[in-house]
Amino acid sequence: GLALIGLPVCIGALGFTGAGIAAGSVAAKMMSAAAIANGGGVAAGSAVAVLQSIGAAGFSLGAKVGLTAALGSAGAASG
Repeated sequence: GLALIGLPVCIGALGFTGAGIAAGSVAAKMMSAAAIANGGGVAAGSAVAVLQSIGAAGFSLGAKVGLTAALGSAGAASG
């Protein structure tokens, strides 16, 4: 449960926000590097694109279910 709340908060702190990528942030540096590497654009499905999607809209229901299952299993195994 904590990861489902904590991950979006951390992603937002990096500069991936609902209003877009924050100027001067880690996200802006990542986007710049990705754009330079791809000839001026950021590829769909890239880490920058996925993080921006999460920053803008949060996790989808499918992602929440998947993370809950995976993290629950990991927690049970470590316990």
